[in-house]
Amino acid sequence: MAMVLVEQQDNLAIFTLNNGVINAIGPDLVQDLSKTLHEIKGEARGMVLCGGEKFFSIGFDLPALIKMSRPEMSEFFYQFNQVALDLYTVPFPSACALAGHATAGGNIFALMCDYRLAIPGTKKIGLNEIRLGLPVPYLADMILRQVVGDRVATRMIYSGEFLSFTDASSVGLIDELCPAEELRQTAIDKIAGLAAFDARPFSAVKAYRTEEIKNKYEKNNRTKNEFFLDCWFSESTQKILKDAADRF
Repeated sequence: MAMVLVEQQDNLAIFTLNNGVINAIGPDLVQDLSKTLHEIKGEARGMVLCGGEKFFSIGFDLPALIKMSRPEMSEFFYQFNQVALDLYTVPFPSACALAGHATAGGNIFALMCDYRLAIPGTKKIGLNEIRLGLPVPYLADMILRQVVGDRVATRMIYSGEFLSFTDASSVGLIDELCPAEELRQTAIDKIAGLAAFDARPFSAVKAYRTEEIKNKYEKNNRTKNEFFLDCWFSESTQKILKDAADRF
């Protein structure tokens, strides 16, 4: 089963995460997303990323990942961050359409897009890693601060609390709220409008926006990612993660 469904609409690529109701992120989903991203890079002029109606994505597949050895988890975590970086740096406009909860890794995937559109209401978005005994991954931390500013990002990361989509729109994490029946098409229309611009200058200005964070991640990712893994495999965090996996 494909973990990422791909639809072409004119010159746009529409990706839909397809790993059950909660769209948990594990190795297969990351590999499928990486593969589909590379396949459309030379063809698409824009991209829309969608998920499910209940969950855009719940985040990491804890029941599967908690069983991994450090080498296995390390391989997955580096691949996850690489596909997140690939999403962030695609040379064309991108949007994420959020009809369902986008928590932890799901929030990270949404952050990688240029725009986030969502339905109004109480569905949740946020980064709860601190409550699991983990730091927010380095790449996601930097991009969250770019999107919402340092003070809002600090409050989110320090507390690990989730925001409703409506509250997230008030701090700039969500760019636009629209009714559920209009969400997908509104995201498509937004990206289609941007894709109508000349691709070469658009690619250049997007690179200007992303290059500082890209360069910092590529310079420092080994140290930062290994620290995340040290925390993941610490005795105290393993207990919290196992308890969380049991409630998945």
